[in-house]
Amino acid sequence: MNAVFALSVPLILLCAGGWAMHRGVDLAGALTAGAGDGLRVLARILPTLVMLLTGIHMLRASGALDLATRLLAPWLGRAGIPAACAPLVLLRPFSGSGALAMGAELMRTYGADSPVGRTAAVMLGSSETTFYAVGVYFGAAGVVRGRYTLVAALLADIAGFLAAAWSARWLFPA
Repeated sequence: MNAVFALSVPLILLCAGGWAMHRGVDLAGALTAGAGDGLRVLARILPTLVMLLTGIHMLRASGALDLATRLLAPWLGRAGIPAACAPLVLLRPFSGSGALAMGAELMRTYGADSPVGRTAAVMLGSSETTFYAVGVYFGAAGVVRGRYTLVAALLADIAGFLAAAWSARWLFPA
């Protein structure tokens, strides 16, 4: 069974290449054109990515994230989200890797099978890096006005966090 999974990607690539050759497609030209398009997209979205990652680092280094966590924790507790998950709720819309590191830290501190660890795991799977996604996709598409999209996406994040906490509590009672 492992051999099937190990060979699946090479087989898919082999089949795609065979099909392209059968249809008379210039594979080298298509790959070169695709790489060029990818670099052009990267050039358009790179400033947005640098700004976003710099802002996240500044928030963490300044202590603003810790302050926001302390202010937000009681409200989250009332909504059914463990107070320890407050940093995860704040980081997830901005940074997937930062949220993943925070989730790993929560699981290391509280245990993966604890209510906090399970809630963090479900939250990581049920939310999106909203600012990253909006910044990258809108930057690539040239969208300038996306404020309603951002509000809707943040409301969806809140709904995802609440649903994650409630479903973790319901599926894994303490």
